[in-house]
Amino acid sequence: MMYKSEEEFLKAYNPNAYDRISLTTDILILSISDEASTNYRKSNKKYMSVLLVKRDDYPFKDKWCLPGGFLRVDEELEDCPKRILAQETNLHDIYLEQLYSYGGVNRDPRMRIVSVSYMALVDKNRLKDKLSPNASWFNINYFEEEDNVLVILDNGTDTIKFKIKKTLKELTTDRYKFEIAENNDLAFDHPLVIWAGIERLKNKIGYTDVVFNMMPELFALGDLQQVYEVILNKKLLDPAFRRIIADKVEKTDQVQTGAGHRPSALFRYKKSTKK
Repeated sequence: MMYKSEEEFLKAYNPNAYDRISLTTDILILSISDEASTNYRKSNKKYMSVLLVKRDDYPFKDKWCLPGGFLRVDEELEDCPKRILAQETNLHDIYLEQLYSYGGVNRDPRMRIVSVSYMALVDKNRLKDKLSPNASWFNINYFEEEDNVLVILDNGTDTIKFKIKKTLKELTTDRYKFEIAENNDLAFDHPLVIWAGIERLKNKIGYTDVVFNMMPELFALGDLQQVYEVILNKKLLDPAFRRIIADKVEKTDQVQTGAGHRPSALFRYKKSTKK
């Protein structure tokens, strides 16, 4: 049927004639954690870590998942993850960027639900907010092979493992399709969100300064290099690393204290170069 005006169309419009789909937001919160070294001459070992919450209701009761929730009808999309972070984790005012949308037909057993995921980066040691009791940081280890990735998350009490299958989608652009090959511990399709965020972060630290959202205000270059290495999951040669960050940091007149080794000069991020 053709309408003569928008007013005529709106009068005749019947929303019940269309299938309804709900929209949610899932937030991948990444940070850096330290594991204290038993050797006072060595720096603490660093891990990339993710914040998970334990579900207290069905579906997936007692399973770990990413913080998330439904978009309200009167709420802007960008405000939804901020509200959820405050409600589920008690975190406020941290770096957020939209990641991907997930709309698998069977991704949620309740109904057809599309999720818009976000990645948040934070230095958790600088957080003033106390975490909710059902939230916990998990250290991340991942092992890449040609056609799959094994990811292991550990918080000292619980260990979560999942495997992601990689299939080359477009040869000319080196784009891959990712599917969950194994997962018994995480709710929904959150393994895909976690791996997508790790991939995004690995790519972005090469051409942006986004990693400094995970760093303290002052840091030693050795600590910054460790952060790059745990994200990229590979060892970097010192000269190559120094060239990468040469224009991103500036030396201060302060030194690292409380360490068993020779005090290191402390640097800060050059905010004027932020991209």
